[in-house]
Amino acid sequence: MLRLAPLVLIALPVMAQADTVTVFAAASLKTAFDTIAPDWKAQSGDDLVISYAGSSVLAQQIIQGAPTDVFISASTDWMDAVDEAGVTIMGTRRDLLGNTLVLVAATDAPETTIERLPDALSGGKLAMALVDSVPAGVYGQEALRTLGLWDHVRADVAQADNVRAALALVAAGEAPYGIVYASDAVAEPAVRVVATFPEDSHTPITYPAAVIRGTHPEAAEAFLTYLSQPAAGAVFADQGFKVLP
Repeated sequence: MLRLAPLVLIALPVMAQADTVTVFAAASLKTAFDTIAPDWKAQSGDDLVISYAGSSVLAQQIIQGAPTDVFISASTDWMDAVDEAGVTIMGTRRDLLGNTLVLVAATDAPETTIERLPDALSGGKLAMALVDSVPAGVYGQEALRTLGLWDHVRADVAQADNVRAALALVAAGEAPYGIVYASDAVAEPAVRVVATFPEDSHTPITYPAAVIRGTHPEAAEAFLTYLSQPAAGAVFADQGFKVLP
């Protein structure tokens, strides 16, 4: 009688498939993320696709249905707008970073103070992000109003789509001065900080982050957790950000 050998099933290891986490991030985060992203990929095995722009533009795109997994804003107001649209995952929002508002100058621009800025411009341009929507521009306009300077410089303001674009105008010498974040000044060797705006002259600069209802919520949450760990915090601090508890 023919006997059949018992069938032996061999369990082969199943390779985990990498996720691709899509991140919409405020433009001021780019230099820090250029360092953090490769470290995250190496540790997690997941991929990152990061889109940078002004927080207002990114928030509006998310509200209109643009596919993303994580939103990191430079403004609590724009994160509030995304929250109110019902597209964030409850419980994932956290305040990640803070920043400082500074006045930067091109290499050949004279030294000045914030109070003397209207005279220092003398026909030159003051580079700022869009003052009605982009956080850095909103903070900058608020600070200038608080200090009684806005009406004296508003005609000389050159508005850019985001804070990095404003920084580029100063770095290229197209504007002698600009208002950006301290982290932007660290990232651009072609500009120098000539003054720091008083913290009480504007709303506190806070970077909230949250997971959006995307396709990879677990990987997105893991990425946000990584951003709160010491390794990422050290990068943020080195780039001029304030790491929040």
